Amino acid sequence: MTAPTPRERTEQIERETLSPHATLASGSKGREREEDPDPLRTAFQRDRDRIVHAKAFRRLKHKTQVFLAPEGDHYRVRLTHTLEVSQIARTAARALRLNEDLTEAIALGHDLGHTPFGHLGEQALTPFLGRPFRHNEQSLRVVDYLENDGRGLNLSWEVRDGIVNHTWSMPSPSTPEAQVVRFADRIAYVNHDVDDAVRAGVLTPEELPQDALEVLGWTHGERINTLVTDLVDHTGDGPEIRLSDRVFRALDVLRDFMFERVYLRDEARAEQEKAIALVRSLFAHYLDHPEEVPEEYHRAPGELPTLVADYIAGMTDRYALRTYERLFLPQGWLL
Repeated sequence: MTAPTPRERTEQIERETLSPHATLASGSKGREREEDPDPLRTAFQRDRDRIVHAKAFRRLKHKTQVFLAPEGDHYRVRLTHTLEVSQIARTAARALRLNEDLTEAIALGHDLGHTPFGHLGEQALTPFLGRPFRHNEQSLRVVDYLENDGRGLNLSWEVRDGIVNHTWSMPSPSTPEAQVVRFADRIAYVNHDVDDAVRAGVLTPEELPQDALEVLGWTHGERINTLVTDLVDHTGDGPEIRLSDRVFRALDVLRDFMFERVYLRDEARAEQEKAIALVRSLFAHYLDHPEEVPEEYHRAPGELPTLVADYIAGMTDRYALRTYERLFLPQGWLL
């Protein structure tokens, strides 16, 4: 009788210790292309590792979260947001005895499809496609087709489901681990965007909705702790991931306040319109010059507008800016 492999031991530990509602790696629905099991890692551990080593993951460090080109080293970018979501989600998953590896893989991959300049890039691409450009759907497209020179990452069904359904506009994801990530994403961005808005001078702490802070807490750390603790307490041993009504309402009040005072503020409109115009100029150029779109993007399924959107969505902020300057601004002029 042969000794169990490290993967098999991990799978046995999952069966013995995780919640009855947890998603077991040994019970995964599998991958689009079948692969031999890894001797060391479970299916979800492999997925996590593939995402961390992906080019799209590395590019997140140069993609806007909320503030365009902020002056300072402490503002969040898309990568630091992703890491904060992962930390919050893993904490909750461990407390609930869910599968931490699956939770982490979904959290690390959930924003791979974000455009340069944050959600402004989504607005810019939508008119060219005849459909809304949604970053969650693009994240799935990244892992299915665009990574690994057009072959994709061949992730497990559960991770793919969690990535595409992490936004609240989509159907509830199929696993409790993915539901945890959905909550962790909102908990993370609402709170760290408050932090960044105060740092940028867009808000003062006194302007924040006091009724929400009385429930959630007066500091960034207090609010995160309140939300994660409430989520764990009110989920308990049940199958549905949830917050208490009181805490969920307070989070919604804070989120609505952020939309009104930060995300959609009039003072930022001029810079936002510039970013949208830049992305649309790039799109129009590559529609007219498809031969300039790198070959790897032509390997993915879809019509030309979709392939151009793939290319532009993959750009970092600074790469999009440099490309715009190269294509549309005079070169070699003495200023």
